[in-house]
Amino acid sequence: MKLILLSLALLLISCGNKDGPVQVAKPEPPLAIKTAAVDARPLDRTLQLTGSLVPDDTINAVFEIPGHINSIGVDFGQSVRKGQVLAQLDRAELTLQLERAKSAVNQALARMGLNPSQINVTPESTPAIRQALAQMEDAGTKFDSAQKLYKSGDISQQRFTEMEKAFQARQAALQQTKDELRTQLASISALRADVGLVEKRLRDTELRAPFDAIVSARAAAPGQYVKEGATIVTLVKAYPLRLRVEVPESDIASAKIGTTLTFTTDATPGTEFHAVVRQLNPTLDAKSRTLVAEARPLENDARLRPGSFVQVKLAMRNPQIVNLVPKQAVYSIAGLTKVFAIRQGKAVELRFQPGAEVNGWVEVPGTQLKAGDTVATSNLSALFDGRTVQAN
Repeated sequence: MKLILLSLALLLISCGNKDGPVQVAKPEPPLAIKTAAVDARPLDRTLQLTGSLVPDDTINAVFEIPGHINSIGVDFGQSVRKGQVLAQLDRAELTLQLERAKSAVNQALARMGLNPSQINVTPESTPAIRQALAQMEDAGTKFDSAQKLYKSGDISQQRFTEMEKAFQARQAALQQTKDELRTQLASISALRADVGLVEKRLRDTELRAPFDAIVSARAAAPGQYVKEGATIVTLVKAYPLRLRVEVPESDIASAKIGTTLTFTTDATPGTEFHAVVRQLNPTLDAKSRTLVAEARPLENDARLRPGSFVQVKLAMRNPQIVNLVPKQAVYSIAGLTKVFAIRQGKAVELRFQPGAEVNGWVEVPGTQLKAGDTVATSNLSALFDGRTVQAN
């Protein structure tokens, strides 16, 4: 019976292996790779913000008085210096007013016995004062005599009273002339003020630049009548510029007065500029919850123009500890970025979004790796999840 069973088993085996003996698969040899350790180190973070360059000052240059424009000496795009005449009004009418005001002052001086060269002299007396003083002294002498004669009985009470009243009248007349002198001096001061006012109006016919600037617009033309306050030209003070940037509420601790910013503009690709924060808005914007910081660019570059948008990098104040792998350990294909960790002799595929890159090292965000882990740095294209490897 045992012999029959053995024969059947051998028959079945021979029937099931018509193609030959069974082949046993050999295990795949380990892939030789190079490795490196994951490094953990503090990394200075930077905020990517958008800002704008604004001029230091922008003004509309205007006349303080109305009149016809006689000339305009500047045009759009021209640079002007502080004190330069930008435009001028017709001066004929004001020149006549000045002559009339000066004549009125000279007439008032003549009434006081002064000439125009003595305009700053304050006289202690005038011809009228000297006359009134002489008359008072004469009346005083007569009054003194009348007192003696009245005591001796040589004149009547009525005559003495008349002499006394005459003396008092002369005293009042002298005081009146002194009061008139003060009135005349006040009148001259008022007339001199009128002269000064007309002189100022004459100066106001010249519109001058208050600072070095560039003409960004011209709004009037020669021959045009303009009212006071009407814009003639618009001036832009292009240097020093101001850089204004909005910092999110969560990061305002990194924006301090004295902080240095780095920024770039599309007008100067590949060039980095620097600015120092000088002012901070005391309040946050209620809608965007951002804080406006204003910085002064350190470079005086003609390529930096007011109105330009800039990309700002702001270093965060507190560095963070991050995990970094060598750039050779990062493998990118078909829009995916991955790294292969080596665990128990096998490759473990870890997909991630790359973070910052610093001196040949790439940040791997998250908790997929920790400091000291081993990652592959060679033969990445031949690796797959679970592949047996051997580190050289």
